[in-house]
Amino acid sequence: MKSLYPNIYLNKVEEITIQTLIKNKIKLLILDVDNTLIDYYKNLSEEVINWAKEMKGQGIKLYILSNTNNEEKVKKVAQKLDIPYKYFAMKPLKRGFKYIQKETNIKPENIAVVGDQIFTDVLGGNRSKMFTILVEPIDSKKDYWYTAWKRPIENKIKNKYKTKEEKNNNVY
Repeated sequence: MKSLYPNIYLNKVEEITIQTLIKNKIKLLILDVDNTLIDYYKNLSEEVINWAKEMKGQGIKLYILSNTNNEEKVKKVAQKLDIPYKYFAMKPLKRGFKYIQKETNIKPENIAVVGDQIFTDVLGGNRSKMFTILVEPIDSKKDYWYTAWKRPIENKIKNKYKTKEEKNNNVY
């Protein structure tokens, strides 16, 4: 069960701060695309663009790792953010994570995986010994069919995680 829990759970990518990354010795963020950076209709918000600029300006490397086989969609987002990408990653398999690690020459403990899905992003990141940051989906009402069926299971895990965190934070 531990491999399904993220290190941090936030509402959106823009809540990831440079202070959090420095505190956890993170030098690289591996970012999911669908429902993490863009919504179902492929909209990339100005907030996300500004956040990415800010992260890069602070010396944090960004890299997209997406399970989609639609290269054009991933490429467009990567170009707008001016960052490298890898598509058709087959997360939670380790291959894509290891590829980016080799490509950037950054140790797994200095890499954070950011995404909206437990069974792909969090599980894959944890299996690759990376720091994991789970974010809420940008649009929880509109999902691809292959993601939608997993959401109720993920919600149960999120609730267990929240309960565990609340207990840990209330220890006297």
